[in-house]
Formats: sequence, structure tokens, C-alpha cells
Amino acid sequence: MLPELLGQHAGRGDFSMSEANATTETVLSSAPLAREIDALLTAQLIVAWAGESGTSDDLTTKRLGWWRTNLVGDGAEYELQELLPNTWRWVMFQSVREAARLHDAAVRSKDHDPDRLLTLFSLGFAIDEKVEDRLRQLKLAATDPREALPQLGEAIADGWNKNAFASWTSSFGKESFTDVPAGRRLKGKPPQNLGELTSRLVAGLSPIAGSYPMPHFRRDA
Repeated sequence: MLPELLGQHAGRGDFSMSEANATTETVLSSAPLAREIDALLTAQLIVAWAGESGTSDDLTTKRLGWWRTNLVGDGAEYELQELLPNTWRWVMFQSVREAARLHDAAVRSKDHDPDRLLTLFSLGFAIDEKVEDRLRQLKLAATDPREALPQLGEAIADGWNKNAFASWTSSFGKESFTDVPAGRRLKGKPPQNLGELTSRLVAGLSPIAGSYPMPHFRRDA
């Protein structure tokens, strides 16, 4: 399961963080492992998919509606298959992830110092760039996303189920938080390991809310 994957620190290799700058990258104690980047990307895609509106007139496919998109699994793939036969699945997930990222940025903007907030979709320039690079790499390889990221495949295999999504988020643990204008501020300092940081941000999505709750840590200036 993804919580187990996030908890493992041995991986296929390290990503260099030489380009990180001291202002934006002080949260991690060491460079993230490749498997941690994959786990973060997987979590982002699952949350982005779950946060879509889905089909509003079909209760079996209607999702959380945190962002007003309906890109994955509602017929849009047929047009994309014709236009992009090798990468259409990645284009769908890439698009809904971007919708989630933009919504996350809008919620962060409610804080007086949004650059200090660490969220699932905003973890500082270096980490965000590593995730983008990995997404581009997987897209170019044209591997089915469900095979390239098996935990993503498991999450979406049976279609949308709110209870199943809630069980997935709660499987990462329970977080204490304070409600603030910019979402849920998680208690304590952000973990210095990317796997643990990702796990706690996903856990902070529980309980599931009617609007995107944006669990986040506030890092020191």
C-alpha cells in the first residue's frame, strides 16, 4: 500500500537537490529518494482525481467537486486517444493535477505569507521540479499510468467510492490541525523526510470535507 511505500527509505537512487536554494528548501534533511518522488506524485494524482466534480447527474461517478473539472473517466479519453494515442492517459492525469495545483495555489493565497505553506501540491521549488520532471519522464515513456504507478491503479481500479477514498486518507494516520482561512494547519513542524511529509499531508485530508481543506504545514521563515 502507498503508506508502506512512503515509509520505505531505500530506493532506486537519489535525486540531486544541488539546484535548491536555501530560502525555499530547508525542510528536508536529505535529498528525496526516487521512490519518495513517485509516492508523492501518486498521492497528488489520486487526490486530483478524487477532487474532480465527476458527472454531476450520475451519483456513481460524481466525485468530491473540490475543483470544477471532469477530465478522468467520463468520455474525454475517446477524443484524446485519437489526438494523442501514446500519451492520452498521462495527459488526462496531468491536466487534472494542474487543476488541483491551481486550486491549491488559490487557497494558499488566503494566507498572508503563502510561500511559507507546505502542501501536497507545493513543497518548494526543488521538490516541485523533481515531481514535474518525473511526470514528464513517465509521460514520454508512454507507459500506462496504472502500471507505472501501481498504487494509482489500485485507487482508481473500481471507480469512484467516497468511503474508499476516506479509508485511503485515514490509512496514513490521524492528524491534529487548526482550521485557518487557508485550510487545515497541521500541528507541529514539517517532517524532514519527504515520505513522512507526504503521508502526513494526505492524512490531513481526513475527515473528508465539502471543499478542499488544504492540509498544510507552516515552515519557519
